[in-house]
Amino acid sequence: MQKIIKYTLFSAVIATLGLQSCKDSYFDKLSDNPNQVANPTLNTLLATSTYKAGFNNYSVATIILPYVQYTANPAANGAGDTYQAIDFSGTWDLLYFAMADANEMKKLAITQNSSEYKGVADVLIAYNLMMVNDLWGNAPFSEAFNINNLVPKYDKQEDVYASTMALVDEAIVELAKTDATVKLAAASDLIYGTTASIERANWLKMAYGLKARLLNKVSKRNTHNPAAVLDAVSKSFASNDEDARMQTFRERSPWATVAQNNEQQSLGGWLSEQLIDALNGKSYPVFDPRLPKITDLTVDGKYIGTVNGAGNRLPGANTRKDENYISRNSPWSGNTSPIFIITYAELKFIEAEAAFDIDRTRSYNAYLTAIRANMDKFQVAAADKEAYMAQPTVAVGASALTKDLIFKEKYIATYLNPEAWNDARRFDYRYKDFTMPANASLPTFIRRLDYPQGERSKNGANVPVEVLRTTRLWWDQ
Repeated sequence: MQKIIKYTLFSAVIATLGLQSCKDSYFDKLSDNPNQVANPTLNTLLATSTYKAGFNNYSVATIILPYVQYTANPAANGAGDTYQAIDFSGTWDLLYFAMADANEMKKLAITQNSSEYKGVADVLIAYNLMMVNDLWGNAPFSEAFNINNLVPKYDKQEDVYASTMALVDEAIVELAKTDATVKLAAASDLIYGTTASIERANWLKMAYGLKARLLNKVSKRNTHNPAAVLDAVSKSFASNDEDARMQTFRERSPWATVAQNNEQQSLGGWLSEQLIDALNGKSYPVFDPRLPKITDLTVDGKYIGTVNGAGNRLPGANTRKDENYISRNSPWSGNTSPIFIITYAELKFIEAEAAFDIDRTRSYNAYLTAIRANMDKFQVAAADKEAYMAQPTVAVGASALTKDLIFKEKYIATYLNPEAWNDARRFDYRYKDFTMPANASLPTFIRRLDYPQGERSKNGANVPVEVLRTTRLWWDQ
């Protein structure tokens, strides 16, 4: 059931990177701010931090959707579609303010001897830090939350990854404890608060899920350890019911707002030709029953995507609705649809990939389970699901399974999730029929973001020398 937020969202005053370097002018005003929570409780911080984890998932997803060609701009030469320089200072600040709130929760949890709150804080800091690391690479962390240092150094991207892993490992230790002096308050937990009896256990499983994601991300590196990935997966989610998702909104899901705006001619959320063709039988010889669960038929009764960089095919197509866009009729983007942070289906695909060279039978079974789980999440009818699963291009058998098939199916399962760009880069964008966008400003696929202008103005001495957007992050090499 959808919850409506009735409290003031707290942003910790030590969020650092979003603050101006003029210390007195900023901090002197805080005591006069009637909306600022002077002494937030663990419950307040839990509510704010879990809300922000979901909203930041959405915020980052809006950046990467054209890069993985889930969405496309209905006008030609869209900045995101064509890999142009874009200032994402707002998203950067959202991520760091979220980490600052969770860091305050962690400090307070330590003083109150609450292993549960400390573990959850670690998970939430790690989740937001992962997204910073995946978008920009080098980033402040080791000095990021010191109120006396408003110009923190940038840690190397490999060190940021290591810090994220350390947070997850610490969370696992804390959440395995059962003797916390202060237990999690289900009413304030916007991710797992609906399952109070197993709230701590679910957070522990989420921590293992993030660990599996982190370990799998370095699949191109010689440090990649498939056995460790599989161990983390085995300790994480066992069903769709345990998915980490946030479903609390002021009015409606932000994805539903995108769809509603489109309905009212404030256009956005048009779906890419790549995504539509991957599902409508064009790129693959089977119609995927998840397509009607993602979008609605056009006015012509068809499923047609927009070409990235080229815009809609016909004059007036934007208002006529003769290409597909995000729908409020979808379980992923309805008014009360959850924002999925990490899911059971994703973990089964991680298992399929990690087991591929170790145990092909396990890999194949995980691949099939992942597809079924994702279809169940999309509320596909049982008969349609079984018909799809029986297709010879899907039910290929363990010996004929390929990583291409695993990545192809995972591409659908991570719809609207920031993790999709990490997979696309690890897979070198080798999805079937996946091409460079029209009118691209780069010669090859995009691999990273430019550092935000806000950072250059506030912490310019420490911001790394700008690198090309085609430069691969360390785990992508």
